[in-house]
Amino acid sequence: MSATQPAGATTDAGAALDAGRTSDADSHPHGAGGAGLAALCVAALGVVFGDIGTSPLYAIRECFEGPHAVPVGHENVLGVLSLIFWSLVVVISVKYLAIVLRADNHGEGGILALTALVIPARGRLSERGWWVVGLGLFGAALLYGDGVITPAISVLSAVEGLGVVTPVFEPYIVPITIAILVALFSIQSRGTAGVGKVFGPITLVWFVTLGVLGVPHILQRPDVLGAVNPVHAATFFAANGWTGFVLLGTVFLVVTGGEALYADMGHFGPRPIRISWFVVVLPALLLNYFGQGALLLVDADATEHPFFHLAPEWALVPLVLLATAATVIASQALISGAFSLTMQAVQLGFSPRLDIHHTSAETRGQIYIPDVNWMLMLACVAVVLGFRSSSSLAAAYGIAVTSTMVITTLLLYVVARHRWKWGKARALAVCVPFLVIDGAFFGANLTKVVQGGWLPLSLAAILFVLMSTWKRGRELLSDRLRRRMGSLRTFLAEIEVAPPMRVPGTAVFLFSNPQGVPPALQRNLEHNHVLHRRNIIVHIITADVPRVPADRRAEVEEIAHDFYRVRLRYGFMETPDVPEALRLLPEPRIIPEAVSYFLGRETLAATPAPGLALWRENLFVIMARNARSASDYFGLPPSQVVELGETVEL
Repeated sequence: MSATQPAGATTDAGAALDAGRTSDADSHPHGAGGAGLAALCVAALGVVFGDIGTSPLYAIRECFEGPHAVPVGHENVLGVLSLIFWSLVVVISVKYLAIVLRADNHGEGGILALTALVIPARGRLSERGWWVVGLGLFGAALLYGDGVITPAISVLSAVEGLGVVTPVFEPYIVPITIAILVALFSIQSRGTAGVGKVFGPITLVWFVTLGVLGVPHILQRPDVLGAVNPVHAATFFAANGWTGFVLLGTVFLVVTGGEALYADMGHFGPRPIRISWFVVVLPALLLNYFGQGALLLVDADATEHPFFHLAPEWALVPLVLLATAATVIASQALISGAFSLTMQAVQLGFSPRLDIHHTSAETRGQIYIPDVNWMLMLACVAVVLGFRSSSSLAAAYGIAVTSTMVITTLLLYVVARHRWKWGKARALAVCVPFLVIDGAFFGANLTKVVQGGWLPLSLAAILFVLMSTWKRGRELLSDRLRRRMGSLRTFLAEIEVAPPMRVPGTAVFLFSNPQGVPPALQRNLEHNHVLHRRNIIVHIITADVPRVPADRRAEVEEIAHDFYRVRLRYGFMETPDVPEALRLLPEPRIIPEAVSYFLGRETLAATPAPGLALWRENLFVIMARNARSASDYFGLPPSQVVELGETVEL
């Protein structure tokens, strides 16, 4: 085994691109129409749109009550509503649903999948490659920071509605929030499909409720519909100057679920996401935001909790309960996205191996990662205890997502130029307007750094250091191993001249370099002076596509008498199962129970030698020691695994 990556694993970009090509209908059950598609759309509501669907709880409130609030007035209300309307249309409807969702990596979304479209992880990266990968890594790290803030602010904002019902609940808001968060993370092992089946119908009710709450107030003040005219947004900026620009950081709260929407695409596919957005989500959000604006035009004192003041007094308690359920669901989009990103990071070589559970036999891409789940839970609880109110958390919210959106636009330009083969003028015409909008949101959110935006940025910086250190450490270790590795051709020639003793059975050696001698093979011969009757060197290739079809999985080559080289290709969203893949080989025929798996285990030692900084080498050593074992990761039977170790100085 090599600590640089799963033993026997490397990455491939060429043949695997074609071998792994799948259609959206192949990857997801939404290829058929009718009831199946409708059910998938409802399930997508509960996973993909929960985050953006709970923004009405606090977005309008923060515009007129937060630290950068503007006074309630006819022009200010219409100006804010105009900004909200066009943000949802341009950022979500046009940028993400019409364009970014096209940049799927064979059905999978997310910033790492976008990065893999441009720069496959294949050995040492060029300077240009590291520039692009660095952007993708930092964007992914920022999403983890957002995954900590989103559950905390969403659930807190809903539970705070209890304070509108009666002040008696005020002291219990934080404990109730923590209890809800712990319960949410505790059910993640049921899988995205199970969670979606439970949460989807509730979220549908939530969106219907959003629309219903807004309609009566819009009918009372239909003039708010004039906010659709973008002139009101321009007038708002002209009248409020710097304050109006800073308020963009608050308006951005209405689109914070966009990046999670893209990351979760692999769970359901683009078609159900687009249908759900245009048929249910967008109309409901606009009706509610415009309803809150109409309410403020009638009652300027309703700024503290305009969302809850939309409802009649008799409906407050049910609304608080529904809002709490909806905000619990809102957290699901970021949690599911974090699982997807983590699996991609592992397979693309930016993270050590982790315990990944596939939670659905029917729908690929639905996974649960215990380590990520519990770390997110602890971080969310800590954030709730530290900030204690959704208004305080609003200051920390947004900077991570705006940064990720800027990075997504930059990567989208690279994809358009180098993957879609767009001309420079066309790519710039599409991406520059998005970059201007993203840049404006980013600039407005920079004012939040001191007030709390430092938190997601700090988390992202830590994760970026960890992921980049793992990637560079892998390269360094590969170099060290390559220097001491013998040629496979020379090794085979030597044993042909002086044949060692053969013992019955089949030996499988997992190794990442198909041309070199697996260290475990060499050490076994040196110490035991025997070879098995049949020897198979397994080279596992991680393609830069999400999945590789089973009929393109294996490639077998007999390189000497009873010596075989087997290449197994897996997508970066798949977990390899080596025994199963070998069992299905037509030749050589393998009896799984008669196989011994030989792995190398390197004990790493940090040194001042040229390479990484000493502190990063030590960090890499710690990460390698805590990685999931290769035998477990590749599904090898523990009783049939033999590990042979050596010390490697970095």
